[in-house]
Amino acid sequence: MQILGINKTSPFTDKQIKQASHNALASLLNLTFLPGLAFIYLLIKLSKAEPQKIEHYHARLGVKLNLIAAVSLFIMSGLMIFLGGFDSAWTWAYVITYFTFVHTVFILIAVWAMIRAWSGQELLDN
Repeated sequence: MQILGINKTSPFTDKQIKQASHNALASLLNLTFLPGLAFIYLLIKLSKAEPQKIEHYHARLGVKLNLIAAVSLFIMSGLMIFLGGFDSAWTWAYVITYFTFVHTVFILIAVWAMIRAWSGQELLDN
């Protein structure tokens, strides 16, 4: 329950919150600096985490977010290049603009998830 933006004490332990924060950070790292390696880390943590725990939630969220990002970025960019032609300047203008904008949106969602993990909360309140 939130009253005037003040959170009540989280029902999760500090260890669970720390692990959830690590999972959210791995999701962000997969989108930025360590693609692939951070995703493998997320998959390992997802398989080891207990369901109904905050660390499982953030590992699952990270895996879903990164899979959706990969599909939307690579398939759509590939389709634009395929349909627009490899040699067209307009194709590359659209691809670079699309890729930059969509990638930024996924990074912002990952940062938002990391901040929520730091506070021991899920991405969206129910």
